[in-house]
Amino acid sequence: MRLLSAFPLLENSLSYFPSFLNFIISSLFPETETLPEVDTEEQVELLRPWKVLVLNDPVNLMSYVVMVFRKVFGYDETQATHHMKEVHELGRSVLWIGEREQAEGYVYQLHRWRLQASLEKDD
Repeated sequence: MRLLSAFPLLENSLSYFPSFLNFIISSLFPETETLPEVDTEEQVELLRPWKVLVLNDPVNLMSYVVMVFRKVFGYDETQATHHMKEVHELGRSVLWIGEREQAEGYVYQLHRWRLQASLEKDD
């Protein structure tokens, strides 16, 4: 009843319906649920770093690949060119290492730019 003291007219009218009042209060202030505990091995697995790899393809121009690296990762011209040459000469390059969710976002962006990219667990 103290919750409704700011609204005395509402409080007086609802006092005749205690079950309705309890329903309203329980709807507005639900009990908090206890989440199941996550296994520590799962937590460690989720926090393990992931690599974003880009693979060589014969379709895209080198200048296009450099432009994509600059837009997606914010690399400067030198760093983007270095990764592009690494892809061209070695067939792949590690562009970024970090949490899985962000790594998946980078891979998605590279796919949208039509580059071949993948995720790999970091050792």
